[in-house]
Amino acid sequence: MDNRKIGFSSIDEYIATFPEDVQKILQELRATIKAAAPDAEEKISYQMPTFYLKGNLVHFAAYKNHVGFYPTPSGIEKFQQELSKYEGAKGSVQFPNNESLPLDLVQKIVEFRVIENLKIAENKKRGKK
Repeated sequence: MDNRKIGFSSIDEYIATFPEDVQKILQELRATIKAAAPDAEEKISYQMPTFYLKGNLVHFAAYKNHVGFYPTPSGIEKFQQELSKYEGAKGSVQFPNNESLPLDLVQKIVEFRVIENLKIAENKKRGKK
């Protein structure tokens, strides 16, 4: 959407810039991500709501006709079959605003990304010893 400003300080501030129907979609997505990654920190990165756990976990953003979800290329690749009905790219997927969010799938993707980030962090830690 074109009403986004530069320099959000919180996910709440970001979500508040959208119409109520879009805010509802974004809050559902946010709650699903929080439930799947309760230890993740919320922040704004790349001017998008971001969940961070030992590195960027997932991002999301609202647009005119869809919500973009960015679980990194590995998250897209792992769930390629389930995501095949949606438009997307190497590290992103577009969920149309006129359809229900696939919240169960989002939860599975976030849980996968949590495990992945924790493994990467552990491997880095071991490599330094």
